[in-house]
Amino acid sequence: MSGEASKEMIVLVTGGTGLVGRAIAQVISSDDEKRPNEKWIFIGSKDADLSDVEQTRKLFAKHKPTHVIHLAAKVGGLFHNMSSNLDFLRTNLQINDNVLHTSFETGVEKVVSCLSTCIFPDKTTYPIDETMIHLGPPHPSNFGYSYAKRMLDVSNHAYHEQHGKMFTSVVPCNVFGPHDNFHPEHSHVIPGLIRRLHATMQAGGDKFTVLGSGKPQRQFIYSLDLARLIVWVLRSYNDVEPIILSVDESDEVTIAEAACAVAAAFQFQGQIVFDTSAADGQLRKTASNRKLRSLLPSTFEFTNFRHAVRESVEWFKANLDTARL
Repeated sequence: MSGEASKEMIVLVTGGTGLVGRAIAQVISSDDEKRPNEKWIFIGSKDADLSDVEQTRKLFAKHKPTHVIHLAAKVGGLFHNMSSNLDFLRTNLQINDNVLHTSFETGVEKVVSCLSTCIFPDKTTYPIDETMIHLGPPHPSNFGYSYAKRMLDVSNHAYHEQHGKMFTSVVPCNVFGPHDNFHPEHSHVIPGLIRRLHATMQAGGDKFTVLGSGKPQRQFIYSLDLARLIVWVLRSYNDVEPIILSVDESDEVTIAEAACAVAAAFQFQGQIVFDTSAADGQLRKTASNRKLRSLLPSTFEFTNFRHAVRESVEWFKANLDTARL
């Protein structure tokens, strides 16, 4: 092993107590991914308010990271975004600027930030790819969050151009899995469906009501798969240009199909109905993972969607006392 390879990496994971952070912690503790020269530190909002620059600086001074995986963000579901675009814009701009600039000030070697496919233009052609992020406005339902995330990519390029820093970003599709956020205002599609059906069954109901028409199509990635890919990016991907981390286009499903998968995981025998008075959001966000596939080992396989949904439901049922409801 070379001296460079044996040098200790101190990896600070912001947002490390959430869905993706917990998945990364599980992945890097496995025999396949464990590395003796890596020290991993997972921090959450209780450790520091990253929208406050002084708290951010104190956190970095305490842990002295050489590498950062930046997952922390103010996040929410469709309806929360629609009602609070200013809050999502301001808070995420503050968090992202504090993390990147403190990383620069303290000599962090590499930062991998997490974006989202919602940052892509609303009016576009499909599949979307990494070159299309800034080619038009995002969907109006979550423009605050989307523009703040886009500015991470702009900042990465600016730090690279002016200071030669390896600050890059990943763009995952819709993530779900154990330790998800099931809160009514903050949950995304899969955890929202899980919470809603669980509540229906607890009340003895025989109708599973899904908000919207069920027609929008989405690519869903299991959190443990995404974690493996983010660890690979940290160790092996050295390009300031963002990279989409998504399942294949052929794995895209409708919200109705996702609801059916959740119902099957719960062994629900009732009727699934769709509340078409609720907003659908974007009808498609199909992303190309061609760049990822060209760089990944051919042996990498994504977890089957229905299997991942079953595992997520089983985790939810086993952790009702501690899950974010």
